[in-house]
This record gives sequence, C-alpha cells and structure tokens, in this order.
Amino acid sequence: MFSLTVRDHVMVAHSFNGEVFGPAQRLHGATFVVDASFHREELDADNIVVDIGLANRELAKVLGAFNYRNLDELPEFAGVNTSTEYLAKVIADRLADHVHAGSLGEGARGLAKISVTLRESHVAWASYERAL
Repeated sequence: MFSLTVRDHVMVAHSFNGEVFGPAQRLHGATFVVDASFHREELDADNIVVDIGLANRELAKVLGAFNYRNLDELPEFAGVNTSTEYLAKVIADRLADHVHAGSLGEGARGLAKISVTLRESHVAWASYERAL
C-alpha cells in the first residue's frame, strides 16, 4: 500500500460535557496539527498517490470551515463533544466527500482509504481511518 501525507493545522475553541473532561468542560482553545494521509494499492498513471498540491488545497478548505471558530457555536456540532477523535473523523469524512466530488483530480478516484491524525500536543494525538 502506498501513501502520501499532507500537513496543516487548525485553531479552534470548544468545550466538553461530562466529568471525564475535567477542566476542559470550560471553553478553551486548541491548536491541532493535522496530517491527512491518502492510501492506494498501486500508483496512478503518473506514478503518484495523489497530487500533493490538490491534497494540500482540499485539506485547507476542509479545515477552513472551522479554523478560528468556536465549535460550540456551529450548528453542525450542537450537543456534540468535539473530541480529537471525533474531529479526526469529521475531517476524514469531508476529505472523502472532496475525493468523490473529483476535487483531488481523476487520479484520486483510485484511492483506497484516507486516514487523518490530529496532534493536540507532542504527547497526545488521535486518528481516524476510513475506506473510500
């Protein structure tokens, strides 16, 4: 399996419901380093996994929807604990939508899966992987 990873970051504010979250129940900020990896069994006709420039552009578009935003105020996240794990899934699902819409080029239609990792610090991160 071949893979290509692009990296960006996103800054959000949010809060959590539930005692398990301790002080994070209060509104707080988070900056996530986001790695989006694209996987395929065989390289495309150009011997690439996916166009790096298009992958960077589409990841930036996905992250732009909630960069510098309070996630608690966005209707799509109403009543949802926007944990690192949950956000990794949201980003992966939105990137998958971009692949299916053709935004990463025709060659991207041969992708097998996407994985997204959000690093919330140098000691903690979470990932989500999904098939295409």
